[in-house]
Amino acid sequence: MADKKTTKKRGRPKLPKGHVKAKIVPMRLKDEDVKLFARAAKASKLTLSEWMRLTLRKAANGTNRVPQT
Repeated sequence: MADKKTTKKRGRPKLPKGHVKAKIVPMRLKDEDVKLFARAAKASKLTLSEWMRLTLRKAANGTNRVPQT
């Protein structure tokens, strides 16, 4: 009987449970907001994602109050 060759699966191997990189949260933004945020991120020498996470974390912790509308 011939041995069956196992084929490698394509793509990145699955990470162990609890080691997932991050969750993706869809959010709609106006073009002018994206441009504004991108400029602020660049000025802070951060990626847009890093800047958004940091800014949202500050707002959630109350260290950077967001005005109520």
